[in-house]
Amino acid sequence: MNLQKDLPDIQKQGDTRNIFIDKVGVSDLVYPIVVLDRTNQYQSTVANINMYVDLPGDFRGTHMSRFVEVLNAHRGKMTIKNMEKILDDMRNHLNAKTAHLEVNFDYFVLRKAPVSRIESYTPYRAKFICKKDGDFDFILEVEVPMQTLCPCSKEISERGAHNQRAKADVSVRMKKLVWIEDLIDIAESAASSPVFTLLKRKDEKYVTEHAYDNPKFVEDVVRDIAVQLEKDKRITWYMLKVTSYESIHTHNAYACLEKKKGV
Repeated sequence: MNLQKDLPDIQKQGDTRNIFIDKVGVSDLVYPIVVLDRTNQYQSTVANINMYVDLPGDFRGTHMSRFVEVLNAHRGKMTIKNMEKILDDMRNHLNAKTAHLEVNFDYFVLRKAPVSRIESYTPYRAKFICKKDGDFDFILEVEVPMQTLCPCSKEISERGAHNQRAKADVSVRMKKLVWIEDLIDIAESAASSPVFTLLKRKDEKYVTEHAYDNPKFVEDVVRDIAVQLEKDKRITWYMLKVTSYESIHTHNAYACLEKKKGV
C-alpha cells in the first residue's frame, strides 16, 4: 500500500480568490551550516534561515517540506559560491519564478588583545540576503560591535568624556569575493575603538585611552567606513547603519548611508 499516493495533496488544490502572494515558505528555521573562513578556510556554525518563493493566485499553498529537502541536499554548506544553486533548486523544486533565501548566523574571529596579545573569540552577526528571479542578487551583511567616544563631550568636559557601546551594520553587493573579515576590519578601524571578549588590565588601559584619543560621532564612523568601501573595487553597492547606544541619553544616536558606486 502506497500511503503517500493515497494521501491528498491539499497544497495543490486550486484557489478561486486568484490572489498572487509574493513570499510563502518557512522562517526562523534553525540549521547547522558551514561558511567560508578567511583564515581557516571553513567555519561551522548555526544559522537562523528564512526561505521563500512566490505563489501563483490559483494555488492554495506551498509545500513546506520541500524547503528543508533543498537544505538537506546541500548538506548545510552555505557559502557565497553556492547560494545561487540553492535558489535555483528552490525554484525548480517548488515550481516558482522567484526564490528568496536569508541566512543569519554567528561568525567567530580569533582576536588578540592589543597589549597582552592574549587570544579570545569575538562573535559577529553575519547575514546572507539572496534572491533569484532570473537575475541573481546577493547581499552580505555584517554587524560589528564597537566603541564610540563623543567628540562634543570630550571638548566641553574637564574630566573625561562619555563613551558607549555601538554597532555598525555593513551591507555590500560585490562582483568578487569579499570576506566577512574584510568588512569587520574596515568597520573596526572606523570606530573610536574595537571591543574585545577578553582584556587584561593593561589592555583595558590601552583601549580606554585609545578611544579617548579617537573620538567619533556616528556620522564620523559612517563616513570613515564609506571612504574605505569606495576604494574597494570588489564592491558595487553598500549600505551602512551605525547605532550608538548612548550612555548619557535615553535615546540612541543613528546614521545611515546607502550608495551605489559609480552613480
